[in-house]
Amino acid sequence: MRLIVALLLCLALPVHAEGFLTRLLNKPVPGGVAVVDLGDGPSAPQVRYQGKPVLVIREDGQRWIAIAGIPLTVKPGTQQLQADGRTLSFTVGAKRYREQRITLKNKEQVNPNPANLKRIERELAEQNAAYRQFSPRQPSNLLLDKPVNGPLSSPFGLRRFFNGEERNPHSGLDFAAAAGTPIKTPAAGKVILVGDYFFNGRTVFVDHGQGLISMFCHLSQVGVQVGDELARGAVLGKVGSTGRATGPHLHWNISLNDARVDPAIFIGAFKP
Repeated sequence: MRLIVALLLCLALPVHAEGFLTRLLNKPVPGGVAVVDLGDGPSAPQVRYQGKPVLVIREDGQRWIAIAGIPLTVKPGTQQLQADGRTLSFTVGAKRYREQRITLKNKEQVNPNPANLKRIERELAEQNAAYRQFSPRQPSNLLLDKPVNGPLSSPFGLRRFFNGEERNPHSGLDFAAAAGTPIKTPAAGKVILVGDYFFNGRTVFVDHGQGLISMFCHLSQVGVQVGDELARGAVLGKVGSTGRATGPHLHWNISLNDARVDPAIFIGAFKP
């Protein structure tokens, strides 16, 4: 009888309790984040998802976890990542994103002319190269601070229609804020790109470590330059409406392993 009771108690207990970061970040949907348990080995496993290196940290000083960004294009179902020769699976659930319809007076911002298309291609390549950077530093924090104090206006993942024509989904989170509002770095990091782009306007990219990249755009003023090391909470610029914007606001992207994911996850504001 004692043996049976002991076995039942063992079966009732979880193998290990979920840590804070797993509870915060594990939102495995298209455009979300998958947290995958890697065990408690002596050193961090090397992990790749869709051929890209993945952020790995030790949670609560115990087990290693992989924190993988899931592209919006991924279909619900089973996905796999590779960890030191092992294949580990996780399940991606479904999520439906709303539509957003925007009217722009400047028709060039909907259907650019050939010269502007060449500029856009050049700028896109430059920004994609920044998203693909993967530095060895550990992020200072993964529960991120809001970069500005203001209500969320446009959520991540919206299917966007400009003047009735569908374009790429909304790849970040918009904050409604007055022009000139200071923008603060949500975690420590290094400035890896500063530019003034056709669609994004004045833009800053910050590398927080291991493929976790923030992008801030439509700025009225940039206060940093490439190579600057920023402490958490440091001001990097001011809110504006440069580029393709209908009014002052901050557009904030988060990228993990070169996948744009919902920043709301990292500030505890994710809605299933």
